[in-house]
Amino acid sequence: MNLVDDSIEWRVTPGLAPYAETLAEMEARAAAIRAGEAKELVWLLEHPPLYTAGTSAVEDELLVPDRFPVFRAGRGGRYTYHGPGQRVGYVLLDLEKRGRDIRCFVAGIENWLIRTLADFGIEGRSEPGRVGIWTGHGPREAKIGAIGVRVRRWVSFHGFSLNVDPDLSHFSGIVPCGLGEYAVTSMAALGAGVDMAAVDDALARHFPQMLAGLRCTA
Repeated sequence: MNLVDDSIEWRVTPGLAPYAETLAEMEARAAAIRAGEAKELVWLLEHPPLYTAGTSAVEDELLVPDRFPVFRAGRGGRYTYHGPGQRVGYVLLDLEKRGRDIRCFVAGIENWLIRTLADFGIEGRSEPGRVGIWTGHGPREAKIGAIGVRVRRWVSFHGFSLNVDPDLSHFSGIVPCGLGEYAVTSMAALGAGVDMAAVDDALARHFPQMLAGLRCTA
């Protein structure tokens, strides 16, 4: 499916996508976008249970090293979890033509996820100094979405993860994103019993607004 214009491919991969192969394909696609040989891409998928380490990962935040495979992701951020029931979105856009503003790009992803959650009655928000999407306040405050991006030659890759209905106990093997004082939650845990297709539809519906907002400073 193409959204917005013919330069962007929207891809949804069924089943569980192996991480190493996905990472290799994503990096090759980013290089092809920069070379003008491929379309930009929004790629939605799920992974089998695994932990990824970003460029700022601290080793003692991997609490159970042998629980799941651990991959060096090359994205920004620290340790995070991916697994079934979590919608992972890899966002490969040519920021050369979309404003060259990485902070604006990250804020755009945050707002995109916030609008998506609102469709299911969940009030998400961003927090200064804490990249990601948060819900609740006080003792009920928890993280529901993570963001970790990389930009190479002004092409973005990696992206976000949104907890739809993953096994939340799997997060206990790490300090998620280095923020151990906060809980992790999901749409299902907050009472939004939706399937992945409904979440994908909402992401598609709000993507044009995300894309339109990228030129924050242009």
